Amino acid sequence: MVDAVAQPPRNPGSIKRFIERYPFLPALVIMLVLLALNGLWQPRSVGLVGLTGLAKTYLALMLLAVAQTYVIYAGDIDLSVGAIVSLVNVVIVAFMSAMGGDTITVLAAMVIGLGVGLACGIVNGVVVAVFRLQAIVATFATSIFFTGLALWVMPVAGTPAPATFWRAYGGRILEVPFVFWAVVVLAIMLYLIARTRLAIQLLAVGDDVQGAYQSGLPVTAIRMRGYALCGLFAALAAFCITGDTASGDPLVGGKMTLFSVAAVVLGGSALAGGHGTVVGSVFGALIIGLINSLVYFVGTPSEWQNLVQGLAILIALVAGILIGRRARS
Repeated sequence: MVDAVAQPPRNPGSIKRFIERYPFLPALVIMLVLLALNGLWQPRSVGLVGLTGLAKTYLALMLLAVAQTYVIYAGDIDLSVGAIVSLVNVVIVAFMSAMGGDTITVLAAMVIGLGVGLACGIVNGVVVAVFRLQAIVATFATSIFFTGLALWVMPVAGTPAPATFWRAYGGRILEVPFVFWAVVVLAIMLYLIARTRLAIQLLAVGDDVQGAYQSGLPVTAIRMRGYALCGLFAALAAFCITGDTASGDPLVGGKMTLFSVAAVVLGGSALAGGHGTVVGSVFGALIIGLINSLVYFVGTPSEWQNLVQGLAILIALVAGILIGRRARS
C-alpha cells in the first residue's frame, strides 16, 4: 500500500480518508497561508529572529491548547486552565523571590509548579468525573477559586522573576534558541503520550461514554487522568509565561482560556469529544499568534485591533471547519 504522505490522494474517497487520518491538515494549510502573509507584510517575521519571537510568545498558548485537548478528547472542557496558569505563575515567582534565584531554587520552584498544576487538575477531575457536575459549570467555578488563590499569593502584579529563569527561557543552547529545544521536547512528549493507552481511552470515552462503560473501561479514572494531564501542561504553560514576562501576575492567564478552546477547534478537534489531534491544537495556537502578528503588521489602528483579530480568528475557524467537512463529505 502506498503511503498517503508520500503519494497524495487522487480521488475523493482517498481525500476523505486522508483528512480523517490527519485532521490537522486544514489548520496546517491556514497556518502556512498566514505565515506567507506575515512574510509578505514583514519579511523579517519569517526569519530566524521573527520565528523565534513567535515561538517564544506563543509557546505558552501551544501548551495550553494541548492541555485543553486532552480533556476535550473525553467530551469535557476546562475553563480553569488560564487560572491554573496564573496560580502556578505567582507560586513559582513568589517561591523564587523568597528563596533566591540560584539554579537549585529555580528547579525546586518548577517541581512545586508542576505539583500545583497537577493538584488543580485533580481537583477538576474530582468535581467533574467523581461528583459528575457539568464540566463547563464546575471548571468555571474552580477557575474563580484558583484565581482567588493566586490573588492571595500575590495581590499585586509585578514581582520580578529571577534573572536565571527568564534568561534561560530567552537564551540559547548550542547556539540554538531555547524555545526551539522546548518545541522539540514538546513534540517528543506528544508522540509518547499518543502511544499510550490513555490517549486512546480518552477518545473512546468522548466518542461513546455509555459504550465505554459497557466495555469495562474505568471511565471516571480516565476522565480524572485527562484533567490531571491538563493541569500538568497548564503548569508548563505557566513556566513559559513566566519566562516571557519575567514577572508574576495573578491574572496573567485570564484571557488564555478561551484562546486555548479556539486553538483546539481551529486544530480540528470536536468539542463533543471522540475526535481530534494535539498536533492540530498546536497549529491552532500558532494560527492565533500569526493572526495577531498580521493585524499589527498591516497597521491596524489600536482601537480596531481586537475587532479585527476576533473577526480573523472567526474566519479562520469557519474556513477550517468547512474544509474539513467538505473533505469528509
